[in-house]
Amino acid sequence: MNPSLSALVVMGVAGCGKSCIGSAIVEKSGGRLIEGDAFHPAENIRKMSAGIALDDTDRAGWLVRLGEELQAAIAAGERPVLTCSALKRRYRDTLRDAVPGLGFVFLELSPAEAEKRVLARPGHFMPASLIASQFAALESPDGETLTLTLDATRPVLTLTEQVDAWLKPQGEPGLARTA
Repeated sequence: MNPSLSALVVMGVAGCGKSCIGSAIVEKSGGRLIEGDAFHPAENIRKMSAGIALDDTDRAGWLVRLGEELQAAIAAGERPVLTCSALKRRYRDTLRDAVPGLGFVFLELSPAEAEKRVLARPGHFMPASLIASQFAALESPDGETLTLTLDATRPVLTLTEQVDAWLKPQGEPGLARTA
């Protein structure tokens, strides 16, 4: 991983492929995958399962907990890759406050594609009825420090190669990074 990056967050709306791409990044570059959904409190899962969108208050403690998980992984000498929607700038800033040098990979896709993917995803607590609320909350991270935006409709291998190139230390061939 690029020495300027202490950890990585794979972010975007439900159905963008955070878990799939996060797993592929960890497989290719090493590190530890932290599934953000695994840290939602039971009340958040209950609300989402019932088709109720989370608000800033619902997400606040969850984001702090994710920051603590990132810190613990770094302290253990691991290279964490977190999957987290991180829809708003203030959510990303909460994570950045916990972990300086945090990079973000934004998996961008259309509302129609997100809905199609969520409808095809069995056994997840996030219903397709909440897709519109995700896009309503989304504040694009384009232009933010240490952020790479990718077209989430591209093949997993292509996306993983793009992330891998971006993560290479400066001076090596790779994608330009937003600084």
